[in-house]
Amino acid sequence: MGWWQVNADTLARSRFVISPFAEVFSSLKLLHAASGAHPGEQEWLRAHLPTYRALLARDPVTALLVRAGLGREWIADFLTPVPYDGEGFADAVARVRQVDGARARAHLRMSLAGDLPGELVRDDLPERAAALLEWVWEETVRPSWERRRRVLEADVLARTAQAGRGGWASVLDSLRPGTRWLGENRFQVNAHEYPPREITGAQLVFVPVTSRFGWVSWEDGRRYALVYPCDGVLAGDGGRRVPAGLGALLGAGRAAVLVLLGTPMSTTQLVAVTGQPLGSVGRHLRVLREAGLVRGRRAGRSVLYTRTAAGDVLVEASGNGAPGAHHPT
Repeated sequence: MGWWQVNADTLARSRFVISPFAEVFSSLKLLHAASGAHPGEQEWLRAHLPTYRALLARDPVTALLVRAGLGREWIADFLTPVPYDGEGFADAVARVRQVDGARARAHLRMSLAGDLPGELVRDDLPERAAALLEWVWEETVRPSWERRRRVLEADVLARTAQAGRGGWASVLDSLRPGTRWLGENRFQVNAHEYPPREITGAQLVFVPVTSRFGWVSWEDGRRYALVYPCDGVLAGDGGRRVPAGLGALLGAGRAAVLVLLGTPMSTTQLVAVTGQPLGSVGRHLRVLREAGLVRGRRAGRSVLYTRTAAGDVLVEASGNGAPGAHHPT
């Protein structure tokens, strides 16, 4: 297993970061995998995979670059710069474009664990990678970025509340498969057999993405990132698929809140995910509580709402699937 030595000061200074670049790279990984884990991913792939494949068919060098860079166990480092808080996509992709060609080739040799194909012995690989990432941003992510951003922010709020309830160890254990707090300042970041890394004194950020893919990255031993898939019910967009009958009965906004509450969420999370105003969400929750369809419980400074058994029955009967169902991440 791969693990990092993290002292208390480093963990105390760590933070969550929302990164459009990380969201774009995770989308590239999803296109490369060409298989969706839940209906939301499958629908997205149906919309964008044919165009992506046609793009690479016209550019075999970039197609080979993608296959080499997204290695089976190691991603070429220059493709995954550690995000900065508040950094826009254009600034992040510029860092990929500025990488020296020789350095990019060295990173690709590591991801391949061997020699480069002759077609990749060239200096324009960072430019090609940046151009492809820009295409993924403009064509597949940017049109839905505001909704994605709200989902990511909701996940961060949930993780923060979890830390308040169960401490940092509970958060680290649940970020993605393979992460676990081992004790004695050791944080397992994946299941691969890599040597431990001492990151005491470095900056550590946690970065959610909406696809099922995650990774780790670092820069010069000073900045480290763990990218993880956000909570499955959010990533799968399950809460926004409101059955027509339920919407007609309760109203679309109120029904959307009820469907989302198959997993506990705060008022702030509901505002972030639904895009509804705080006042509207508050009124929906009040009506749903009075009807016995949801209940609230305090968790630290927040109140988390979830469906009651009656709420589960109503949602299930309306055709939205099993009560409290989670999409896999």
